[in-house]
Amino acid sequence: MTEIRDLDGAATLHAYRDRTLSPREVVADALARIDRYGPDLDAFVLVDRDGAMEAAAASEARWARGEPRGPLDGVTVTVKDNIAWAGHPMRRGSLTTADTPAAENAPIVDRLIEAGAIPLAKTTMPEFGWKGLGDSTHTGSTRNPWDTRTTTGGSSAGAAAAAALNLGLLHIGTDGAGSIRIPAAFCGIYGLKPSFGRVPAFPPSPFGPVAHLGPMTRGVRDAALMMQAIAQPDPRDMAASLVAPPDYLAGLEDGVRGLRVAWSPRLGFATTVDPEVARLTEAAARRFADLGAIVEEADPGFSDPVETLNGIWLVGAWCVLRAIPEEKRGLVEPALTAAAERGREIAAPDFVAALNARGALFTAMARFHRTYDLLLTPSLATPAFTAGHLTPPDGPFGDDWLNWTPFSYPFNLTGQPAATVPCGLTEAGLPVGLQIVGPMGADARVLAASRAVEAAHPWPVLAEPRVTHRA
Repeated sequence: MTEIRDLDGAATLHAYRDRTLSPREVVADALARIDRYGPDLDAFVLVDRDGAMEAAAASEARWARGEPRGPLDGVTVTVKDNIAWAGHPMRRGSLTTADTPAAENAPIVDRLIEAGAIPLAKTTMPEFGWKGLGDSTHTGSTRNPWDTRTTTGGSSAGAAAAAALNLGLLHIGTDGAGSIRIPAAFCGIYGLKPSFGRVPAFPPSPFGPVAHLGPMTRGVRDAALMMQAIAQPDPRDMAASLVAPPDYLAGLEDGVRGLRVAWSPRLGFATTVDPEVARLTEAAARRFADLGAIVEEADPGFSDPVETLNGIWLVGAWCVLRAIPEEKRGLVEPALTAAAERGREIAAPDFVAALNARGALFTAMARFHRTYDLLLTPSLATPAFTAGHLTPPDGPFGDDWLNWTPFSYPFNLTGQPAATVPCGLTEAGLPVGLQIVGPMGADARVLAASRAVEAAHPWPVLAEPRVTHRA
């Protein structure tokens, strides 16, 4: 008999319809596994057991009447700790924040609850989401279920760890320089950074011009199911799309036959890529030809835009630090303070120049996509490494985490949809991700391509964590 932990969203909803499973059973199972694995993973800031079981009872009553609230009634979800969930604190991974409950839901939480989803918990993140790792002074070091000695990556750290073990079916991530795709790749799950503005954000992020919200799930179908709910207009976000989304489920099985696909192993500028990552991602990219696509090796033709990112991102870091009362700034992680101080020195004309350079990068990619329907790259330049380090110890990436994420941040600057799909395991048994990038607004195409990969080459999943480290 199939374990509850092995069911995706569609299978769970089918079981509700034919009365072989109830929302209370699903929520109780998720909570039990959160209790069991939580101490080893450090993936959760808080767990709302009473609220989740109360919502599950209400969902069960609706299913019994044949009146589900919406397409996600009884489906479990977790909320990253920089997203407002009414009645619960939003600590953002920082000791400088307060336990004051949020007064209202963020749009993404509203849409999920309106569709019937049941929030279980808030997930961990580094302080204010400033880095691509999963540790913070507030919650400690979130661990990768594939090997708990290693990092999940970040900043959507707890969401990735939870998704890897199906501790909830849907998980809210945010992505300012790779924060959905980095931990999704390290933890062997699916992560989608939607087109900028496709999923409304509120309150606004201090990294707003590059900040996205999106799904993190075990499989692609659950991400499409989640996008149906969260990609709706909301008046609280002035940058949000005012156009209703397409049906992401309708074309999910369309595949990639006939598409022209570019494979770029280094984006033209990444100087160092781990050999196992290079081998696994190239093999995965070449398999697109087996799926009917035309695959060519091609670079988009731009140089490393890291200084453009820093011209925007470091100013956001300064906005974070400036808002913290002087007497609490000593609690801030020193590396974040140092980054914020660099942002403080960026002049207004230089900030505007970075915004304009972002526009030029967008134009370059728009021209590239006149030829290519999709772009494939490695998701990251390295597999997961020892937790507690900014870069792989004794590795070739120096002391800046952006050095091992050269494939993610360019597409925060352009705002394009970009996903990571698992494409194999290293000899040490750690997941590697392939990134799939589409033109602006082509989220459905990226989802369909991701699903084609998943259907042709299902990726391995974990039943329980490989605990090689004890908290």
